[in-house]
Amino acid sequence: MNGAWVPLYQAKADFFRMLGHPVRIRVLELLQDGPMPVHGLLSALEVEPSALSQQLAVLRRSGIVTATRSGSTVVYALAGGDVAELLRAARRVLTDVLTGQHALLTELRQAEAGAVPAGGGVPLTTGTG
Repeated sequence: MNGAWVPLYQAKADFFRMLGHPVRIRVLELLQDGPMPVHGLLSALEVEPSALSQQLAVLRRSGIVTATRSGSTVVYALAGGDVAELLRAARRVLTDVLTGQHALLTELRQAEAGAVPAGGGVPLTTGTG
């Protein structure tokens, strides 16, 4: 073996690490609607050209976006529909997580206000009985 092989879990971790930048995620979201020229990405993202160029290079090297040149214009596109599906799945997972956190936060706030005890139990009363 030449050392180029990595376990699948490592390749997945590397892939998700590559996605781990807000500009890269936003570029992928923008490209879900179809190919865009660099100047369109720049105006939508409001980042410095050098910062965008760096992030586009990471996405290109990973193979999840393609770049085609037409004269002086470079147009980027998603390399496949699976990337768009991955972003939709991430949105669904995040929605579920945040919904659960919101429910917990609501319960904690109610408990703090004395409306509902933490854990949804019944208020305990103390007395000499």
